[in-house]
Amino acid sequence: MSRAIHVFRTPDRFVAGTVGQPGDRTFYLQAVHESRIVSVLLEKQQVAILADRIGALLEEIHRRFGTPIPPEDDRVGDLSPLVMPVDAEFRVGTMGLGWDAESEAVVVELLAITEGEFDESVVLDDTDEGPDAVRVFLTTEAARQFAARSSRVISAGRPPCPLCHEPLDPDGHLCVRTNGYKRDAELSKSLDFVDPEVFRNLTAMQDDTGYLDPEPDPGPEGTERGNEPGDDTEPGPSQD
Repeated sequence: MSRAIHVFRTPDRFVAGTVGQPGDRTFYLQAVHESRIVSVLLEKQQVAILADRIGALLEEIHRRFGTPIPPEDDRVGDLSPLVMPVDAEFRVGTMGLGWDAESEAVVVELLAITEGEFDESVVLDDTDEGPDAVRVFLTTEAARQFAARSSRVISAGRPPCPLCHEPLDPDGHLCVRTNGYKRDAELSKSLDFVDPEVFRNLTAMQDDTGYLDPEPDPGPEGTERGNEPGDDTEPGPSQD
């Protein structure tokens, strides 16, 4: 069966949002175009990584190509909640990020988590083999707004402990600065991140993030990957 790639070339909205109360929030990304709505489930850390990478990509695009980009701004124009009910298409495993030079758009791709390994060359590609995906094209302004809102959503969780900076629970907090104990933490393998050629010379960032880096179809003109289709679709949550 062919994979489903949900493509949004001109989304009305692409946002991060949550369902639930602080301390028990589930994180989603939601793309909206007219009456079409696609939501995916992911980890809080993945939202943070994506927002950070988008900011870095915008700066690199401006440096390399001279493309005008909007300045960083903490103000968020869209503070509305997710469109309800939220029915997630899948849980996100790998994320891809690219730049479409022809349309001057940031391309975000979210791939469904898989039990086994897959060829990362399918990221930002239309091959029939691979995980289901959501692919969203964002103007530089929309990309900046997505990053700003994502940061706002992340910071809306539990307040940090002033000593250890871990989230404070309403019913108490086991502070490592006062008792010297901390549970072992293990990052989910779903935090793999795929960046395009535009990030190859950012070696300092590559050293300590461990994201995947596929071999794109390079070229001075056009997209980092092949031409994508239009806006039509072809045939345990994160806690904070």
